[in-house]
Amino acid sequence: MGRDDSKGKSNNRGSLPQTPKSQKIAPNRMKEEMAEEIDELHLLVEKAKNNTNANK
Repeated sequence: MGRDDSKGKSNNRGSLPQTPKSQKIAPNRMKEEMAEEIDELHLLVEKAKNNTNANK
């Protein structure tokens, strides 16, 4: 039995997920976007640490 032995019908057999143009990032902004996301994550981690310290 291999992968091709499946008898069921698939609705998305030939389609791949696509990203809408409005959500795409220009290649030259990629590093900037990642830096913003890492900074945001860092702020959330610091906020969580402060909340756990305040609750002790």
